[in-house]
Formats: sequence, structure tokens, C-alpha cells
Amino acid sequence: MTETSPKTSTSPLRVLSLESRRADEMRSLIERHGAIATVAPSMREIRLEENHAALTFGESLFAGHVDIMVFLTGVGAAALMDVLETRWPRPEILAAFNRCTIVVRGPKPTAVLRDWGLKIDHRAPEPNTWRELLATLVAEVPLVGKKIAVQEYGKQSETLEGELQRLGASVLSVPVYRWELPADTEPLRQAIQQTIRGEFDLILFTSAQQFHHLITVAEESGSREKWLQATQRCVVASIGPTATETLVEGGLTVDLEPSHPKMGTLVREAIAAASEIMTRKS
Repeated sequence: MTETSPKTSTSPLRVLSLESRRADEMRSLIERHGAIATVAPSMREIRLEENHAALTFGESLFAGHVDIMVFLTGVGAAALMDVLETRWPRPEILAAFNRCTIVVRGPKPTAVLRDWGLKIDHRAPEPNTWRELLATLVAEVPLVGKKIAVQEYGKQSETLEGELQRLGASVLSVPVYRWELPADTEPLRQAIQQTIRGEFDLILFTSAQQFHHLITVAEESGSREKWLQATQRCVVASIGPTATETLVEGGLTVDLEPSHPKMGTLVREAIAAASEIMTRKS
């Protein structure tokens, strides 16, 4: 398979994004910065409509069996409330949460909990990975013999939960939503082949799960290694440390993280830096 001609110094950047829920916004951001956008949705968010795990958690919460409540994401926190409200009134749910020590991972769950009027006892500092969260828990909260509920965010936080158990806590995983491949994976398959053909200069990742799904599709077509090799010719930008950790573990070289973990900042800073990074890589 022949490769597409490389980008010239005067041609616009060719950017691949795997964004799904905010695909239109991502495309607009890329194009406003003068680049050519290809957006290949990589995920589909599935609510657990009959979320038995969340309802079981609610029973434990109301029985007073949860000592520490950990919120990992804003979307997940809101989804958990939606599930709990199918059985209990919101004021009673909030009162039950307030009887726990509440710990949040970052700004998005913080915003949701503040909208609810919940007190937040401890917040993990930036860059808001599981490591900062664990360090906050170790420093601020007695863990031995405590029951810790962890609101999950699509993929179970096995490393965090394993460390908490090692430190003497009992962990209750509370899955609220999960990610699946999009119903139509053809755009993703095409994006993989376009990468292999050298048709992108910059690849943007706004979550770790995007990488998991892309690799799954690449493996199905036997293209994983070719795709990984092709990314070495691209600038790879990650939204933040949590995503970066997954990308690096998966074999990617991450060239850039934005100064703030926001989509607009990622696009602006990645496009601004891409040409210089490509020059260094060539």
C-alpha cells in the first residue's frame, strides 16, 4: 500500500479526532484553527437501564454501610443520581451521601456535587489521575476497615480498587454507564487505514477509552501493528495524564498534553505545536 504524500509547509494540518458525543463541536474547533478535520466516532455511551449494581449500592448507602464515597466523573455522578431516584427521593439520597466522607477526583464531579448542594470533604489535585486520588485518600482518610464506594466511569478502576484493598479497605464498585463501540464502526475502520496510508498529521485523544476501541477495531482487521507504526509519523496529543497513561501502555508515543485538560485547549495547543513537533520527528 502506498503512502499519501506528506504534508508540505504550506498545506493545512490534517487532524484525526476520535470524539463521539461532541463530534460536531470537535470538528468545528479543528476547522476554526485552519486545519482539515476527520472525526471518526469511537464510542457509544450506554446507560445501564436496569442498573442492579447501582441499586444495590443504594441499599448499602441507606443502611449506613458506606463510609467513604468516591466520585470519579461528573457524567457518572449524574447518571448514578438518575438511577437512585427511580427508587428513593432526591433529598433522602443527598442526606445519605452527606453521612459519608465524600472524595472527588476532579473538577467535573465537583461541579455536579456543588449543584446538588453536597459537601465535598476532599478533592484530588491535578492532574486528577487515580494516583493523586489514592494519595489524597491515604493522606486524609483512615482506610483500614472502611467501606469505600467508587463510582465507576465505563471501565472499572481495577488498579485504584486493588490499592485500596491492599491498604485494608473494603471496596464496592458502582458501575453507572459503560462504553461500547459505535453502532457503525466503518468511519473508525476507514480512519485506521487512512492513518496507515499517512493521511493524518495530528491525532487527538480526549479519553483513554477511545484508544481501547480503536485498537479493538484495528485488531479485528489485523491492522494493529501497522497502525501503531504509522502513528510514529504523526503528532499524538492526549487530553491529560489518565489518557496518556493508557496510550503509552498501548504502544503510542504521546507528543503533547494541553496546559489544561479541556477540548478547546487541546485543539488549540496541539495545532499550534504540531508543525514544530513534526519537524523534530522527521
